Amino acid sequence: MPHLNRRVYESLPVAYAVLGAALVWLSYRHREDWWSTACALAGFVGIMAGLMIWMHRRDYRAMGVDYRNRGRPVADREDGQA
Repeated sequence: MPHLNRRVYESLPVAYAVLGAALVWLSYRHREDWWSTACALAGFVGIMAGLMIWMHRRDYRAMGVDYRNRGRPVADREDGQA
């Protein structure tokens, strides 16, 4: 499976949130029953997906050593703590 460029990978949460915000704005701008509702739902899903991915990445970076050491015996820890 090919890997994404780092810049593209890091910008995905922002792209999801911006696309979601644009869809929510479109749903308020054009008030048709089914189309407006569909855009609003898709927009909120996009915003929530962007926020969720951003928060998971932030947590992983803050707790990276703990994630890498998960499942290893205490004596094999990378950070030198026993």
